[in-house]
Amino acid sequence: MKMTKILLLLLLAAVADAKVFIQTCLDGYRGISLANWVCLTQHESHFNTRATNRNTDGSTDYGIFQINSKYWCRDGGVSRSNGCGIDCSQLQTDDVTAAITCAKRVVRDPNGIRAWVAWNTYCQNRDLSSYLSGCRL
Repeated sequence: MKMTKILLLLLLAAVADAKVFIQTCLDGYRGISLANWVCLTQHESHFNTRATNRNTDGSTDYGIFQINSKYWCRDGGVSRSNGCGIDCSQLQTDDVTAAITCAKRVVRDPNGIRAWVAWNTYCQNRDLSSYLSGCRL
């Protein structure tokens, strides 16, 4: 029987005082497999909840999902809208609840998971089974 939600806990390491992990029930959300989410977060942030990336347009990507400040959160910078209704700092805590909620909001947008460049580059149309190997799901 296929489960629609699987709890994944990856506690990998501590880097610069940031816990590097993801704990979530995302498998099957909007038809997106858990392997896709793990691939996305590995390539966006290396599972680092405190990751940031400054973009050439002045926006910043935040947290484990590298959610962009231009459209999805407020950081006092170039934010045009706040689609997730949160301050960007909420995306950088070890409690990934706000980040998961916001990532789910992003995939409800017409671009879906294709909103993430790393997913397009590293995950789309690839065998992602290795991202879950050893997880005992």
